[in-house]
Amino acid sequence: MPSARLSVVVTRRLPEPVEARMRELFDVRLREIDVPMTREELARAVKEADVLVPTLSDRIDASLIAQAGDRLKLIANYGAGVDHIDVGTARQHGILVSNTPGVSADDTADMTMALILSVTRRLPEGLAMMQSGDWQGWSPTALLGGRVAGRRLGILGMGRIGQAVARRAAAFGMQVHYHNRRRLRPEIEEALQATYWESLDQMVARMDVLSINCPHTPSTFHLMNARRLKLMKPDAVIVNTSRGEVIDENALTRMLRAGEISGAGLDVYEHGAEINPRLRELKNVVLLPHMGSATVEGRIEMGEKVIINIKTFDDGHRPPDQVVPAML
Repeated sequence: MPSARLSVVVTRRLPEPVEARMRELFDVRLREIDVPMTREELARAVKEADVLVPTLSDRIDASLIAQAGDRLKLIANYGAGVDHIDVGTARQHGILVSNTPGVSADDTADMTMALILSVTRRLPEGLAMMQSGDWQGWSPTALLGGRVAGRRLGILGMGRIGQAVARRAAAFGMQVHYHNRRRLRPEIEEALQATYWESLDQMVARMDVLSINCPHTPSTFHLMNARRLKLMKPDAVIVNTSRGEVIDENALTRMLRAGEISGAGLDVYEHGAEINPRLRELKNVVLLPHMGSATVEGRIEMGEKVIINIKTFDDGHRPPDQVVPAML
């Protein structure tokens, strides 16, 4: 039976099994159209709901939280990243925040490897040639890329996704290196065959492929700035399936256009859907529309985690995936 006490507002369309289960468990208001809520709609939602279920496209900042009514007690985010939520302000208002960690690690790692292969083996150029009808048959010198086996892969951020990338890269014969806020335990390093670099600058300067897998926080904003990008080898490739804000997109675009970096595979962008138009013109860049976690299985599992967090909260317990400022 739906809860007579708990009102849940969902800001975006979710997979049908998730929405159906929410209807069974809660007094839920689902989104009728698959577009982000306006600021006014979000403000109305935080005033009326006990629980808000936002996504990364919703900006839940201090000014919005200040408009929340006394009812709002949980922000159950649909997604692992919470950089769009002011967790500290929510905590000050007595509002808990939860997320869905660990669900999309394998899916995002798969997409990371897909981008690495797409850029190094020039897959988009081959696809464009076939779609345009320009292919004249096999040639010994046409569309020559480079093999990934033996290349050094530097992973920036060795959490769940970074480690999943490391396992896949090792299977492709790549040499795995990483930089992380904290060094992994020796047994994990050994299992991943990963070499730790305390200095990000030193690692970046020596890698053939750099994979961005760290979250967006104040300390990682433009972590790959113009100075650090210039440390990369001219024949190096950079791939980002994390958050666009980690890279200075304008600096990256200039260097790609100048041939100072060999190529890039991007699934996320600094300004969301507003992509630097100059990036679209480059043949050495693969652009995807934030597809890293886009699997049916992953999105349903994310929804199941949201439901568990809400149900646990409704039962009077701490949500298992509660986020606190100290974690960020």
